[in-house]
Amino acid sequence: MEETNTKDGTDTMDNRDTTVDAFTRALLDVDRLAARQVMEQRGRDMRPIQFAEKVVLPALERIGAGWQDGSLALSQVYMAGRICEELIDEMLPPADPSRKNQPKMAVCMLEDHHTLGKVMVYAVLRAGGYDLLDYGVVSVDDLVDRVKTDRVEVLLISVLMLPSALKIQHVRQQLIDRGCEVTLIVGGAPFRFDDQLWQSVGADVACENASDVIPAIEKMMNMEEKR
Repeated sequence: MEETNTKDGTDTMDNRDTTVDAFTRALLDVDRLAARQVMEQRGRDMRPIQFAEKVVLPALERIGAGWQDGSLALSQVYMAGRICEELIDEMLPPADPSRKNQPKMAVCMLEDHHTLGKVMVYAVLRAGGYDLLDYGVVSVDDLVDRVKTDRVEVLLISVLMLPSALKIQHVRQQLIDRGCEVTLIVGGAPFRFDDQLWQSVGADVACENASDVIPAIEKMMNMEEKR
């Protein structure tokens, strides 16, 4: 993707870094107005999808790194994620004509209140032109009920803790018992620590990073088209 240029033709990498800095500060200050102002200012020379890719995601990655190294609290990660979800919904409403033909998708955290992974997956997919349901934090039984009711075809589950990851096998079994054919994509720390865990819990795909999700979905859609 080409870099956005200023009117005099100079590269705007420094400007973008400054924008990410400002957006990150607004998120950490829980200042929705300031975050929206950053979005509106850059909206003059950057398309919504570009803003999500080049500003929202880098800011979330910085905040996630801060949580991992102990310099930021989980509450800051949570609030930053909520603000980003609100802004992404404003930038990329469900009726946006850039939406792609896609399977019915949903994302959730399974009995795990760590929101960063889910927020980043949601942001990546919305920025890539996809639409999806956000189930938030759910139990196994509630998740299966909602998947069946909504006729979800691709379910993305983000977890932080191993006990939550192990419960995915119960989700898979209940989906089978209820006749739901669902592609199950999983991600989070337990699957990075054990690269075979996704198979043990009955998932179809494990993604190491949020950026891996779109290629995984596109591969699945291409396989479906060839059948």
